[in-house]
Amino acid sequence: MKVYSYSEARQQLAELLNRARREGEVEIRRRDGQMFVVRPTANVGSPLDVPGVNTDLSREEIVGLVRESRRSTGRFLKETRSSNNERMRLPRQRRVRG
Repeated sequence: MKVYSYSEARQQLAELLNRARREGEVEIRRRDGQMFVVRPTANVGSPLDVPGVNTDLSREEIVGLVRESRRSTGRFLKETRSSNNERMRLPRQRRVRG
């Protein structure tokens, strides 16, 4: 691991950062003996940052597929809601205590 003096680190900051990226970390030593470590952080991106996919579909085809998906999902949601409502309307059976 490369150790820079404070003065070297100040003068060669770009080189210091590049080396930290390549090698994992570098140290900076002050004149009074204090040591500091510079290391790169992990890339934290959005989970929505995904690479594009080449589908060779036109804009109109994509829009049509999305609309069809929404229609079929809408039917499913309506069926689920109506069956849940029917279950909620059924009278509750009372337990007979004996």
